[in-house]
Amino acid sequence: MRLVIISLLLFSCSLNAEQYLIHAGHLIDGVSSKALAKRSIRIHNNQIVSVEKGYSSAKSNEQLIDLKDKTVMPGLMDMHTHLSGVFTKNSYHEGFYMDPPDYAFRSTMYAKDTLMAGFTTVRDLGEFSPGLTTSLRDSINKGWVLGPRVYTAGKSIATTGGHADPTNGMNHELTGDPGPKEGVINGPEDAYKAIRQHYKDGTDVIKLTVTGGVLSLAKSGDNPQFTDAELSAIMSAARDYNFVVAVHAHGAEGMKRAIRAGVDSVEHGTYMDDEAMALMIKHDTWYVPTITAGKWVAEKSAIEGYYPDVVRPKAAAVGPQIQGTFEKAIQRGVKIAFGTDAGVFPHGLNGREFGYMVDAGMSPIDAIKTATINAAQLLRIDDTLGSIEKNKLADIVAVNGNPLEDIKLMENISFVMKDGVIYKQ
Repeated sequence: MRLVIISLLLFSCSLNAEQYLIHAGHLIDGVSSKALAKRSIRIHNNQIVSVEKGYSSAKSNEQLIDLKDKTVMPGLMDMHTHLSGVFTKNSYHEGFYMDPPDYAFRSTMYAKDTLMAGFTTVRDLGEFSPGLTTSLRDSINKGWVLGPRVYTAGKSIATTGGHADPTNGMNHELTGDPGPKEGVINGPEDAYKAIRQHYKDGTDVIKLTVTGGVLSLAKSGDNPQFTDAELSAIMSAARDYNFVVAVHAHGAEGMKRAIRAGVDSVEHGTYMDDEAMALMIKHDTWYVPTITAGKWVAEKSAIEGYYPDVVRPKAAAVGPQIQGTFEKAIQRGVKIAFGTDAGVFPHGLNGREFGYMVDAGMSPIDAIKTATINAAQLLRIDDTLGSIEKNKLADIVAVNGNPLEDIKLMENISFVMKDGVIYKQ
């Protein structure tokens, strides 16, 4: 009963935007190189109207929120999630007994867990059930469901037998020949049709699986799976529709083809070599590392029966490598945006990524920037989100204490405001 009341209170607060004055003990605003002490943030409806030094007095129409013992930050952003599911030892057969509405209702729990973890904006890069994430996005925007602001890729685009071919590993009588409508292409003409179908379906971004992957029922985890001609066609069509394009890539050759074609971000990047890093710097390509997912699959690969036999060796080989690649990328100066691959591991644990980034040599302030202003720049929404500045939308989170001294505090967000509405305090 208590959980029901809490849920109702959280839902009701989403219907009532107010005017607030936040007193922040420390402020990491997303743009400064250090935390700023004693700041006041004025919020009218869903917009930041001022950031003031010291603790200002609340006006008669403002509700004071005392966060003097906390560090306040912009709402966090995860650029690689899968809100429609979680990979477990059972997920490989659940499609035989779950209907689309089952996936949809379950995804609402994952969306809420993500928001409560402080992630007010996410990019969803591949759904378990067709059309789910666009509907989830719209339901959150309408206030029917609690969750982050969602930018969805819908179905990941693959080639036949590629990492996101949904018929991999099936009985031959069930595989059929999925095409562009199902997110599987072969050749430039298919590429154009797939992008246009995604536009028709209402997706926000595009996700390609340009190399083999870990959790799919296919042998290779890193082979290139798109031709230069296919990538060129995809990027030509994506530019027509102003899509941000992300590519899943473990192998170096596949990611280099994608970078040369002009994609916006490389996800995972496990076997990224020096040439790939140089190309990313040259082409201004973002790197989204997903270290948490790598750690998770490496651990689970040692458990007999947790993953299918074809998956286990890939998980054991690829998973442990990602953090080391990330360390090399920050040393080279590759641009990095925060992403975890949540859905490979349970949603709500996204904050673990910060600790792994710092362990690999990134400063705590830079790690937080990857999940704020950097992520907003990748999504091309940094004019409205990603920092706590005048005229930005009021997405604001806070932690007890100072995460610049203890980055693991980012795993326990104590205050969440999205779009001027308080969801956790």
